[in-house]
Amino acid sequence: MKKILSLILCLAMILTASVILASCGKEEGSGDGTYEIAIVTDVGQLMDKGFNQGTYEGAKAYAEANGKDYKYYQPANGADASDNDRIAAMNQAIENGAEVIVTPGFLQATAISTVAAEHPEVKFVFVDGWALGTNDAGYSYDNVTAIVYKEQESGFLAGYAAVMEGYTKLGYTGGGGGTNPACNRFGYGFVQGAEAAAVEKDVDVTVNYSYKFGDAFSASTELQTQIAGWYAAGTEVVFSCGGSMFDSVKSAAAEYDGAKIIGVDVDQSTESDRVITSAVKGLSASVQLVLDQLYKGEWDAKLANKAQNLGAAEDSTGLPTESWSMENFTVEQYNDLFAKIKDGSLVPKAEVPENCNENGEWLEEGLTKVTINFEK
Repeated sequence: MKKILSLILCLAMILTASVILASCGKEEGSGDGTYEIAIVTDVGQLMDKGFNQGTYEGAKAYAEANGKDYKYYQPANGADASDNDRIAAMNQAIENGAEVIVTPGFLQATAISTVAAEHPEVKFVFVDGWALGTNDAGYSYDNVTAIVYKEQESGFLAGYAAVMEGYTKLGYTGGGGGTNPACNRFGYGFVQGAEAAAVEKDVDVTVNYSYKFGDAFSASTELQTQIAGWYAAGTEVVFSCGGSMFDSVKSAAAEYDGAKIIGVDVDQSTESDRVITSAVKGLSASVQLVLDQLYKGEWDAKLANKAQNLGAAEDSTGLPTESWSMENFTVEQYNDLFAKIKDGSLVPKAEVPENCNENGEWLEEGLTKVTINFEK
């Protein structure tokens, strides 16, 4: 009898759990195998400690809070994914019932342009993208919206924090080979912030600056060797700006006592005790913001064929204070500086000079305390 009662109780608990799960967002999909919200990743892995991860976590959080089914799709061929691979992933998502596709990274532009024109009934959220306008055939991309970030703000805060903490020999390694607008803004802001703090403290600062091994945003032995060389020559902290490139910088830092890292996109302090801070974007928060606008029926008014440029004013840029490990630059000082950027009284420059990828001379303009060593 006790065994029968235990079995009945067990079945009741399973049934209750099933009912609860049915009311939540489910990565495993609904009963008919469809997934309303899809996340199509950029190059690299899903949990890349960067852009893919932040975007996915935002879509996941919204779905689970609002009873939506969701699923992520990783295009074939990893770091070597082609436009056709991305198109195939998006089409698979639509076949599986996707009504909204959230996808990060500028490399998604061609795939989105193709698939969105073929499926006007599906909404696309182009994270770190731009408004697509109208194609050559006259199709207006009213089913696509973009999220753009003011990366120069986070970069500025990171550069300022590093110098205020006491570091004067900095490094910056950027993804995209110098062609990625977001990485360029991060780097340009980093230099501006370092200059502002150097002027304030009256110290001289040098910055090793390179996009040399960041084309694919991937870890590589070449990148690790380069950054190890920087540390060996006296560089104290390196701003790693490019997804999985972080792993190469972490490995290089591990070879030298006291070598430090600045992370990017998300708080990377849990990845290494060498991380002093991270120049973050509010990836999760911004994705949730746009999905909320969509499901509230604000697509036509706020989103259709538009790009929202998000920054400190929307809490979408900054440094993470929960994991603060700096000792000389305090959270209070950071909050004061952040407030100035948030209210517009301090505006880091966003427009990177056009010749920035050819040589380092552009970085010398307006700099009085910072010297750039540009490595092609």
